[in-house]
Amino acid sequence: MNDILRLSHVTKTFASFSLQDISFTLQPGFIMGLVGPNGSGKTTTIKLIMNMLHRDQGTITVAGADNLVEETVVKHRIGYVSDELYFIEDWRPAEVCRALQLYYASFNRDRFAQYLQQFQLPQNQAVKHYSRGMKTRLMVAAALSRETQLLLLDEPTSGLDPAVRAELLDLLQDYISDGTRSVLFSTHITTDLEKIADYIVFLYQGHLMFAKNKDEVLADYRVMKGPPDQLTPEWKRQLIGVRGSAMGFEGLIQTGALAKMPMGVVVEPATLDDIIVYHAKGGVR
Repeated sequence: MNDILRLSHVTKTFASFSLQDISFTLQPGFIMGLVGPNGSGKTTTIKLIMNMLHRDQGTITVAGADNLVEETVVKHRIGYVSDELYFIEDWRPAEVCRALQLYYASFNRDRFAQYLQQFQLPQNQAVKHYSRGMKTRLMVAAALSRETQLLLLDEPTSGLDPAVRAELLDLLQDYISDGTRSVLFSTHITTDLEKIADYIVFLYQGHLMFAKNKDEVLADYRVMKGPPDQLTPEWKRQLIGVRGSAMGFEGLIQTGALAKMPMGVVVEPATLDDIIVYHAKGGVR
């Protein structure tokens, strides 16, 4: 099966930040969540895929096409939703529609009109007067109104109320339902990813911590809590992001290390939030 998206040893260096040797693949029919604390390289990765930034090393392909060599082809294959509005703010939806028709042969104006109605977006109002959530919905409507193979979403649920977020998640599931298209979805709202993501890519300070099946990620980690006298040097070495006080300790631990669990400790399932937060406290290992 051909990959929809492939990053191989991608590196990008700035004056104060470096994205280092990032490799992962996304196959058709799946949703991949891109997570990590602010400043980890999520938006940089998405901009590199879009060729809005030029990589220093490595390769990026979308459905087999190199995003530098065949940039136009690749951009027609991607539906992109940014964390900031990329339409001219004085435009109304009609101007957005006309511009999209000029650039994309596959743009469907009837489908776009349906999404505008579904998302309850004002037709006679300049987009500069839209709320943040409305601007996001406009970009989603534009992305879904073309024939694409990859949806590339940078914080799309930020600023959306829970009902609209749930509606968007349903649309993403519909998008991949025929098994030929995929979604790369960057967000801080990890509960959304726990609902719909198949895979998780975790970036931290420009490093790839892991790119794995979501269910495997959640199965691989537990949160351990216990009294301070049970925090031996051996356990302290194994715990990720451990923090202790006179009352006790807690930290993230890999499930495989729990075979000889000490007495008096409590082990709980880890959420994606737990995994991100404790890794951020523990740093790159």
